[in-house]
Amino acid sequence: QVQLVESGGGSVQAGGSLRLSCAASGDSNRRYCMAWFRQAPGKEREGVAYITTYGTTSYADSVKGRFTISQDNAKNTLYLQLNMLKPDDTAMYYCAAGAGWSCALTTGNFDTWGQGTQVTVSS
Repeated sequence: QVQLVESGGGSVQAGGSLRLSCAASGDSNRRYCMAWFRQAPGKEREGVAYITTYGTTSYADSVKGRFTISQDNAKNTLYLQLNMLKPDDTAMYYCAAGAGWSCALTTGNFDTWGQGTQVTVSS
């Protein structure tokens, strides 16, 4: 069973940047799809971006052009670069590993989750 540990969250002002990391361990078989989700207080968890083992990426409309997902296969680490941050980006950010061979920004496609890292953006 894969374990996921996120890091890199913090508090920044609007317009600032952060880089989130997700270290994967415990599973010798790389998952086809890895993703970042986020959840703000009182809101449902929403997909932010995913990346496949082939490097195909997809982003939520709200973060296109500002966030970049990437992975370092040698380090078994997933990244999310957050630029031009807005107060609406404030949320707990979660790393997720896909359950099968499809990739979509819906929670049902993922069966393993990290504990989350908090991102807070002030105006």
